[in-house]
Amino acid sequence: MTIQLNGRQQELSGEVKTIAQLLASLSLENRIVIVELNKEVIHKAAYTDQPIKDGDQVELIHFVGGG
Repeated sequence: MTIQLNGRQQELSGEVKTIAQLLASLSLENRIVIVELNKEVIHKAAYTDQPIKDGDQVELIHFVGGG
């Protein structure tokens, strides 16, 4: 499956079918992340059940500390 991830084409393995699985595959599952799927913000409680389909547009915003 191919999605648009932060404006770039991203090929996903067949195991990635939900937002939670996408975040895990990117090692972001334990971070504070805002997920937008097809221009709609998805609530964290829905990550496990929210499917990702071929051609979806996903935007991920995560916070990075620094000083």
